[in-house]
Amino acid sequence: MCGIVGYIGQEQATPVLINALKKLEYRGYDSAGIAVLDSGYITVRKAKGRLRVLEEKIATEVIRGNLGIGHTRWATHGEPSDINSHPQTDVSGKIAVVHNGIIENYSKLKTWLENNGILFRSETDTEVIAHLINFNYNGDLLAAVIETIKKLEGSYAIGVICENEPDRIIAVRKDNPLIVGKGDGENLIASDVPALLEYTRNVYYLDDMEIAVLYKDRVDFFDEYGTKHGKDFSRVDWDISSAEKGGYEHFMLKEIHEQPKALANTLRARIKTYASKAINLDEIGFNSGWAKAERVVITACGTAWHAGVVGKYIFEYFAGIPTDVDIASEYRYRNPILNPDNIFIIISQSGETADTLAAMRMAKKAGAKIIAVTNVVGSTLAREADLVMYTWAGPEIAVASTKAFTTQLMCLYLIAFQFGLLRGEITGDRLEKLILALENLSGQAEKILSDEASVQRFAARQFNKTKVFFMGRLFDYAISLESALKLKEISYTHSEAFAAGELKHGPIALVDNDTLAVAFCTQSELFDKMDSSIKQVKARGATVLVITYEDEDRFNSIADEIFRIPRTYDELTPVLSVIPCQLFAYYCAVQRGHDPDKPRNLAKSVTVE
Repeated sequence: MCGIVGYIGQEQATPVLINALKKLEYRGYDSAGIAVLDSGYITVRKAKGRLRVLEEKIATEVIRGNLGIGHTRWATHGEPSDINSHPQTDVSGKIAVVHNGIIENYSKLKTWLENNGILFRSETDTEVIAHLINFNYNGDLLAAVIETIKKLEGSYAIGVICENEPDRIIAVRKDNPLIVGKGDGENLIASDVPALLEYTRNVYYLDDMEIAVLYKDRVDFFDEYGTKHGKDFSRVDWDISSAEKGGYEHFMLKEIHEQPKALANTLRARIKTYASKAINLDEIGFNSGWAKAERVVITACGTAWHAGVVGKYIFEYFAGIPTDVDIASEYRYRNPILNPDNIFIIISQSGETADTLAAMRMAKKAGAKIIAVTNVVGSTLAREADLVMYTWAGPEIAVASTKAFTTQLMCLYLIAFQFGLLRGEITGDRLEKLILALENLSGQAEKILSDEASVQRFAARQFNKTKVFFMGRLFDYAISLESALKLKEISYTHSEAFAAGELKHGPIALVDNDTLAVAFCTQSELFDKMDSSIKQVKARGATVLVITYEDEDRFNSIADEIFRIPRTYDELTPVLSVIPCQLFAYYCAVQRGHDPDKPRNLAKSVTVE
């Protein structure tokens, strides 16, 4: 959520800031602004609405200066408005601040500052930061920032500029992502890599409570106490075209179509061929100690949690180990029972999800072994976990996750298969067959995408349904959860998911002629049960879409429409059955006139609670 950028160098800052902010629009926002320092004065311009509103506002101005900060805001404190937009300044306007996150003790700090004669103009918690820095400023901006963060409770990524120190930008982070781009005679800050790629591929990933001071020709790093230290940069090696639409109308559609390649990339480096095929997970380092594990705990949020629900079935079925899956925002506030014999798997696309990170830190204190499944190299999750398995999905720009989800599933299958082999639940011969099935998924996903037009036609007929219910059993239930989320995220259609056996325990009361029921039928042993559920909703007027195998004909007479997937092991179908539902959600959003890349009120990386 939100986006921070900052620039110091030889170029004019304004066009750099605007261009960098455009690369962060996918993060979700409701207002935008910039602050540029030139000739001893800070010029602030900001506007409610999309970035183009700000561009139009400054189109006739010449805002010069080689140093500046910018921001796209997602409202937390105070409604979206010009006044509440960032940057926020102190009373004098000499200090400007951009901030992502939430200052939890802002009300207390605001009262204290008001008692000291400070007049507030906005409703934001960010304005507290600007006034505190000014209050602590005695000619040394770094010292003022250090003194200020001692008083802040909550999460933040902050960029600061000051009229009295026109040669630097100061940046600091706590529980919110912030990176520094190392250029040639210029340096930048940003919330995410795409904002920097036009200017540099050398980046520093800031640690929690680490402070960066950017000059044109260097970057200095300090800890929270002001002690200077060295830091190595990382090289971003993915192509900038990966963060562009590449001829597709939206990023989401592009990323749906990238899934065959992403699945192959996630799998390729982890399969070794000796006398027979085998899994190589050196990054996790399986050993005999894993066989003694008593339980697997999977924790995540949103789409990643749905991957975890699939993971529960995977680990219990293939590895024969009890598995719990928890929503991280719930897990962190109850009294979970953990011990060092538990394997704790954390899943997060961005590696910066606030609730997920908090859950991980709880588990670490309990002594559990932490495995992170994430897509972002250098993310907080990747740095703090004991072991990391990257999905290698490539950058995902659309807010609604697609290829990150299916590659997370691929990682969970690999871990579970290897775990099952170690525990004696899977034989070598069976493992080789399962690996071959995993290798086939990429081509099978491509085949599903080749029939995209039929999904588009069905969406054109059904996009105005007022209620959409997704139902299935076992693995199909897990994918029902994710499919319902996709549809509600981007088309704003009321959709929900339930285990098909629960139909009679409440949901059936809502079924009528305005209902679309999506029935997943890929668990062969439960086809009779699904047949019964489908007939029950049909009898009450629902339109029924069935998702089943391409060679399965038993549902032909009762379904209004069938989306077909290639035959594979029933337990591997989640990777395939979710794809037509992703396409359906996308085309429903387009039919309704919504931008599927930037759904209202949502953000790509949820870095606040």
